[in-house]
Amino acid sequence: MSDTTPKKKMRQSYWAIVFRQFRRNKLAVAASVVLVLLFGIAIFAPFLAGEKPIYLEMDGETYWLPNLFKYEDLVSMQFDRWEPGENDRAVYAWIPHAPERSNLRNRLQGPSADHLLGTDDRGRDILSRLIWGTQISMSVGFMAVGVAIFMGVIMGAAAGFYGGKVDMVILRIIEIMLCFPSLILILALIAYLGRSIWIIMLVIGIIGSPDVARLVRGEYLKLRSSDFATAAKATGLSDIRIMFRHILPNAMAPVLVNATFGVAGAILTESALSFLGLGVRPPTASWGEILSQSKAYVDYAWWLVVFPGFAIFITVTAFNLVGEGLRDAMDPKLRQ
Repeated sequence: MSDTTPKKKMRQSYWAIVFRQFRRNKLAVAASVVLVLLFGIAIFAPFLAGEKPIYLEMDGETYWLPNLFKYEDLVSMQFDRWEPGENDRAVYAWIPHAPERSNLRNRLQGPSADHLLGTDDRGRDILSRLIWGTQISMSVGFMAVGVAIFMGVIMGAAAGFYGGKVDMVILRIIEIMLCFPSLILILALIAYLGRSIWIIMLVIGIIGSPDVARLVRGEYLKLRSSDFATAAKATGLSDIRIMFRHILPNAMAPVLVNATFGVAGAILTESALSFLGLGVRPPTASWGEILSQSKAYVDYAWWLVVFPGFAIFITVTAFNLVGEGLRDAMDPKLRQ
């Protein structure tokens, strides 16, 4: 038994060791559970909040939620006023309020049995808007980081692999991008390119790409002279194949750690833009947009501040804790 145990340890892959070390960090594991719950809320938002049925039997036809939007008569139907017939049946979401449905008679109501987290200045349900706002925040975070990684890997790989003039030109581009304050540059690009959720994702990703490029460049400078890279060159492989097939997998560890922090930063940036009125267009639900409403009613509508602020705080903190856990697990000097 004593002879086989060391061999098993030696056969463990790098990511198996990282995963084992990550599990020892209780805060990081708890943060991962929170992120899984947030992902679930974002994916199943139509089943959690909405006024349209998630299952409907009407006139002998059966409809599930993905099929409702294919029928104009069902989309235009006001389901809050629809009464099922004798052979009709409908199953509604847990929160029977659409995030964009206004009701001025219920404006600025505090938490109650009908509206668990209260309503905003247009009578819209806060819990429903928070649930659907999770989709916006997660989409912006991951799409923006995806753009940043794509651009950063290309720039950093070219700079680190080729060096010389290529490295000098790319470094100057990175330094120029880092000279501008991020929020000011984002506002300028949104003013020029237009205001939409896709533009916001693209702009935040472009702003975050220099940090990824510097990390990738540093890894390529270390790995381009390694034995496996030299052997790949000796076999006559193309530069593109060596850069992205052989070196890149060994250079992605710090990029993955940076990505978790980047998602948190992107969510915070989108919330700040929505708070300033430059984020997603109303009436689309967004955490920052709910906070923006609280400026005029902060004295008595406390729920407009507490609940969206808590959602942003929990999400950003969870991503940061997961990032710290990955960093500690991947760095041998920081492992317990």
